[in-house]
Amino acid sequence: RDHADKFKYGVVQQFVGHGVGKVFHAEPAVLHFRNNEKGRMILNQTFTIEPMLTIGSTNSTIWSDDWTAVTEDGSLSAQFEHTLLITEDGVEILTQC
Repeated sequence: RDHADKFKYGVVQQFVGHGVGKVFHAEPAVLHFRNNEKGRMILNQTFTIEPMLTIGSTNSTIWSDDWTAVTEDGSLSAQFEHTLLITEDGVEILTQC
């Protein structure tokens, strides 16, 4: 969230990161916006972070293809994803080039 604040981007709250496991979009839900939710990552847990940043509205809508997400006002936005693994030494970014 610090990056979004620094550049005055909005964060679409409808989308969250998630655990990676035997089911699609497993627990835990990983919020990308400031909140008071308590969370705890545990050793060997794998999860994604995938915020959608926007220069306009933080409200989103889904197109009729049931996949494409856009901002309600049509402003520019970008969504990206990283997969992380909690290790004994900290966090390993599995999708880092």
